[in-house]
Amino acid sequence: MPVYNEAKTLRRIVARVLASPVPLEIELICVDDCSSDKSFEILTELAAADPRIKPYQQDFNQGKGAAIQAAIARMTGDIAIVQDADLEYDPKDYPAMLGPILEGNADAVFGSRFAYSAQRRLLFFWHAVANRVLTLMTNALNDLNMSDMETCYKAVRADILRQIPLNSRRFGFEPELTTRLAQMNLRIYEVPISYHGRTVAEGKKIGLKDAFEAVWCLLKYKFLDIRFTTNDAYYVMESFRRAKGFNRWTLRQFKPFMGRRVLEAGCGIGNFTELLLDRERLVCTDSDPFFIEMIGRRFGHLENITVRASDPVRPESYAGLGDERLDTVLCCNVLEHVDCDEQVLSHYCQLLEPGGHALVLVPGHHWLYSKCDESLGHRRRYSPEELGAKMQAAGFKVVMLKQFNRLGVLGWWVNKLRGRSSLSPRQMRAFERLLPIAKLLEMVGPLPGLSVLAVGEKRRDAPNPKSETRNPK
Repeated sequence: MPVYNEAKTLRRIVARVLASPVPLEIELICVDDCSSDKSFEILTELAAADPRIKPYQQDFNQGKGAAIQAAIARMTGDIAIVQDADLEYDPKDYPAMLGPILEGNADAVFGSRFAYSAQRRLLFFWHAVANRVLTLMTNALNDLNMSDMETCYKAVRADILRQIPLNSRRFGFEPELTTRLAQMNLRIYEVPISYHGRTVAEGKKIGLKDAFEAVWCLLKYKFLDIRFTTNDAYYVMESFRRAKGFNRWTLRQFKPFMGRRVLEAGCGIGNFTELLLDRERLVCTDSDPFFIEMIGRRFGHLENITVRASDPVRPESYAGLGDERLDTVLCCNVLEHVDCDEQVLSHYCQLLEPGGHALVLVPGHHWLYSKCDESLGHRRRYSPEELGAKMQAAGFKVVMLKQFNRLGVLGWWVNKLRGRSSLSPRQMRAFERLLPIAKLLEMVGPLPGLSVLAVGEKRRDAPNPKSETRNPK
């Protein structure tokens, strides 16, 4: 709850928040933005009587966005709701706001003042026009269809909110957060809420200059400051998600060896998963719980798909997979993250049915190692000879080994020279436009590739994997 000179309403709104009918424990973090009235004194008094209230005071007046950022840094709960300190928004709407998240359907929920609601005070035509314009602009820039971007009531999962790099100090918080959530490709829901707007005389603080600031923020965070998460791996995966043509091209390299019963090791956010939904059986694994949850909510309802957390190094992670009769393991950008890459390849070999294939993609060439590799947690890059030798040592017969994406080497090398630590969505969109050139360059033999592709075949006289993976030692 950001607070600035709200002494006249503070006791009442705090009481309403604490009395709201929610099925969860409440932690109310109140950040006083250096009020000139008795707001912080009231907060201190209320906190002494109720430990759920946690007051904090800014050193100087910084704005609503800065106050919310201070609250985010101090929250300990699972879901955050922004609550203004006036009486415009009613905490009785919390159950409706929390519902889609608690049901597992949403990552963020917006409370709309313009969707149908039981009560809405009629005020200020031109404020409504400005809000509609800003919402329309938000929808056009981010491909959304919301009805109220400027609403105060935004409920967001705390684990997501903590990894969003918010910068807006004033009312630009609303368009910035909305843009970031859209850039993260998250599930955003909208529910109707009641709204009891107040007049300027009653203390309303937003004005015309804030509308212009909102327009600037929408443009800035869409086109200029586009880093929408502090999670490096998620940022790069989302960048690759936008390059759907490149993802299809990559998967086509393995097409002759792709079977019907597939284990996708290191599924990430599902960039390849969505291209494999036609398989008879698809088992998606990853070691990151956030990615596993994301894949589960996207595809877990499909009968041919199983999603499970898995550490590729630990033998127990493969328990029960022998019963899946897998004929293919797709392992893209996984081996470079683990110390025991040969051990992981050995697990894949044991898991596969005789005659099955391991399809492996890894980053190529040690001299391309850069800050981007470091930020992504890459322990190494590979030469074709090194990858081939490790697959043979794991028990595979190598039936394909080649370099891939020769055009990508140029972009990666430029990033390395400039000291960049990630790939941006803008770079991947540019590469997508150059895909025809990239495909032509694959015909040029001597040039190095950004990645190394290998296909290993399990010998047909190898033992059946069921006995080895049902009860691993």
